Amino acid sequence: MSEPLNRDAWLTALRARIPEVAPTRALALQAQGALLLDVREEAERAAGTPAGALGLSRSFLELRIEQLEADRHRPIMALCGSGQRSLLAAETLLRMGYHAVSSVAGGFARWKAEGLPLSAGALDADAIERYARQLRLPQVGAAGQAALAAAKVVLLGAGGLGSPAALYLAAAGVGQLTLIDDDVVERSNLHRQIIHADARVGMAKTESACIALHALNPRIRIETRRERLQADNVERLLAGHDLLIDGADNFATRYLLAAATKRLQLPMVYGAVERFSGQLSVFDPRRDDSPCYRCLFPEPPGIAAAPNCSEAGVLGVLPGIVGLLQATEALKLILGLGESMVGRLLQVDALDLRFSEIRLSRDPSCPGCGAGATFSGYADIARTCGSEV
Repeated sequence: MSEPLNRDAWLTALRARIPEVAPTRALALQAQGALLLDVREEAERAAGTPAGALGLSRSFLELRIEQLEADRHRPIMALCGSGQRSLLAAETLLRMGYHAVSSVAGGFARWKAEGLPLSAGALDADAIERYARQLRLPQVGAAGQAALAAAKVVLLGAGGLGSPAALYLAAAGVGQLTLIDDDVVERSNLHRQIIHADARVGMAKTESACIALHALNPRIRIETRRERLQADNVERLLAGHDLLIDGADNFATRYLLAAATKRLQLPMVYGAVERFSGQLSVFDPRRDDSPCYRCLFPEPPGIAAAPNCSEAGVLGVLPGIVGLLQATEALKLILGLGESMVGRLLQVDALDLRFSEIRLSRDPSCPGCGAGATFSGYADIARTCGSEV
């Protein structure tokens, strides 16, 4: 027997065991106290649900239904997209001991076509299509996508690290990106700063990046700050955000960032590259166990020991790797997923393509976050590095 006939036979057998009710009848039964259970996936429900329905994906039905509805005698009507998955859901409920179970014929498609009451979804049609693959992740779903849309991320630098980080955060639907950079696009930037283009050489990097990001995702908000971060503006530029992507290329700026993020309780996703090697970590002052940047570098090394990319050179793809990892950490922090890089330092060796990790503990005597640390102002911190920034 062919697969379509097998499927038809399977549906016929289910319908012989599971009562089906028309959407209008389901609405009337709901008004009398029956539970309307929308078993579509969260991404599907993001476009809207029947008014008053309880959303519970079929994949989680057996795990959660008893927590949500313990009364096995209450009538339950399962609804899906077209009326087929709801038959399976109803069969599961019967097997679990629920007595009065039925399936809504035609599912949500028929409910909507008949003009029955709806509750608006959390996402519009554009967002559902744009973020479809992300929405399918149970760890994200509509609630996670809403969290991303509400997030505000500040990126210091629209250069090698900021380019891939900004592009992926924009693509993921982070609601606001604030770009801080006072530089202009140069042709020598283009081999690694992929957010820019040859036609925009000479343009402010913030403006060039804004063009690229809005072309990728016009839904998000881009704020630009064409300023050099320094002692007298660091808190003003960082305040009001949920986290910072660090794309700085010098110790003086990072020391300012470390102090300001500590005072503002702002997680800092650190990244650095030089020649063929890179580093990544997360410093989160909201956590008592988190080290800070100065636990890693208590005092700045000499200029000769830590040249920037313009002096030492860098393999063009390396900032892409590290910036992409920074975006990954930022998304995890926003969504509350996985284990962040707090207390860990990831080291990237592009020549051998090796990743290694070392534990990074909080230093009790750290001049930035230790018990005896004192804050004497940002200007003093800048002078620690030998110059004003």
